[in-house]
Amino acid sequence: MNQRPSPARIIAYDHIGIRVSDKDRAMSFYQALGFVESASFPLFEANEMLSPDGVRINLIFNGARVPDAHNVLLDAPVKLPGVTHPAFIVDDLHALEAWLDEQGIVVTEGPHHIGPRRIALFIRDPDGNVLEFNQLINGDAQ
Repeated sequence: MNQRPSPARIIAYDHIGIRVSDKDRAMSFYQALGFVESASFPLFEANEMLSPDGVRINLIFNGARVPDAHNVLLDAPVKLPGVTHPAFIVDDLHALEAWLDEQGIVVTEGPHHIGPRRIALFIRDPDGNVLEFNQLINGDAQ
């Protein structure tokens, strides 16, 4: 196949869709992280949520409840293709980590350096969806 680059430039990132199994539980979780519902799309079983700084996500409310919040993309021995997680930039990773601890939200990985430009930590939402939070840094830490 002869691949020709797309003539349309990708100029911005808009949002990520996160499938959840319980609308109320998911809304509470993401609202606690700072997102507020900015639009509702009942026909599509989805909404749009926005952070105070303009970061946009969609929650999709048609997920099947899975025991122990098993994430098929990350927890199964066979690694299926798919989007594994969104990554958000925060201004104070240590403050976020302290808040997560106060809220009883488990940090599943980190905080640790990933390459030279960020320190990251990972959590899971109530459905097992992985969320990464990064604080950008200068330096060459690996």
